[in-house]
Amino acid sequence: MKRNIGTIDRIIRLLVGGSLITWALTGGPAWAWVGIIPVLTAVIGFCPAYCPLGLSTCGKYNCSKP
Repeated sequence: MKRNIGTIDRIIRLLVGGSLITWALTGGPAWAWVGIIPVLTAVIGFCPAYCPLGLSTCGKYNCSKP
Protein backbone atom coordinates (compact mmCIF):
# COMPACT_ATOMS: atom_id res chain seq x y z
CA MET A 1 0.00 0.00 0.00
CA LYS A 2 1.42 3.32 -1.03
CA ARG A 3 0.52 6.22 1.22
CA ASN A 4 -2.07 8.58 -0.20
CA ILE A 5 -2.86 10.80 2.79
CA GLY A 6 -0.83 13.95 3.38
CA THR A 7 0.06 15.61 6.67
CA ILE A 8 -2.81 18.10 6.83
CA ASP A 9 -5.31 15.41 5.84
CA ARG A 10 -3.96 13.15 8.60
CA ILE A 11 -4.27 15.86 11.23
CA ILE A 12 -7.85 16.64 10.22
CA ARG A 13 -8.76 12.93 10.27
CA LEU A 14 -7.24 12.51 13.74
CA LEU A 15 -9.09 15.54 15.11
CA VAL A 16 -12.46 14.65 13.60
CA GLY A 17 -12.18 10.95 14.42
CA GLY A 18 -10.96 11.63 17.94
CA SER A 19 -13.81 14.06 18.52
CA LEU A 20 -16.38 11.53 17.34
CA ILE A 21 -14.92 8.79 19.53
CA THR A 22 -14.89 11.12 22.54
CA TRP A 23 -18.50 12.03 21.86
CA ALA A 24 -19.44 8.33 21.69
CA LEU A 25 -17.61 7.64 24.96
CA THR A 26 -19.40 10.47 26.75
CA GLY A 27 -22.89 9.29 25.91
CA GLY A 28 -23.26 10.35 22.30
CA PRO A 29 -25.08 8.32 19.67
CA ALA A 30 -23.81 4.89 18.64
CA TRP A 31 -23.03 6.08 15.10
CA ALA A 32 -20.29 8.34 16.53
CA TRP A 33 -18.09 5.22 16.75
CA VAL A 34 -17.59 5.69 13.01
CA GLY A 35 -14.77 8.00 14.17
CA ILE A 36 -12.59 4.91 14.38
CA ILE A 37 -12.34 4.85 10.58
CA PRO A 38 -10.70 8.26 10.07
CA VAL A 39 -8.36 7.62 13.01
CA LEU A 40 -7.21 4.30 11.55
CA THR A 41 -6.73 5.71 8.06
CA ALA A 42 -4.70 8.59 9.53
CA VAL A 43 -2.50 6.21 11.51
CA ILE A 44 -1.70 3.97 8.53
CA GLY A 45 -1.55 6.87 6.03
CA PHE A 46 -3.71 5.13 3.46
CA CYS A 47 -7.34 5.69 2.48
CA PRO A 48 -8.89 2.89 0.39
CA ALA A 49 -11.64 5.23 -0.85
CA TYR A 50 -9.04 7.44 -2.55
CA CYS A 51 -7.77 4.62 -4.81
CA PRO A 52 -10.76 4.17 -7.18
CA LEU A 53 -11.06 7.94 -7.42
CA GLY A 54 -7.36 8.41 -8.13
CA LEU A 55 -6.99 10.91 -5.28
CA SER A 56 -3.99 11.68 -3.13
CA THR A 57 -3.40 14.51 -0.68
CA CYS A 58 0.32 13.85 -0.58
CA GLY A 59 2.79 16.37 -1.83
CA LYS A 60 5.49 15.38 -4.29
CA TYR A 61 7.89 14.26 -1.54
CA ASN A 62 5.56 13.80 1.43
CA CYS A 63 4.38 10.23 0.82
CA SER A 64 7.17 8.49 -1.02
CA LYS A 65 7.74 5.93 1.77
CA PRO A 66 5.24 3.06 2.19
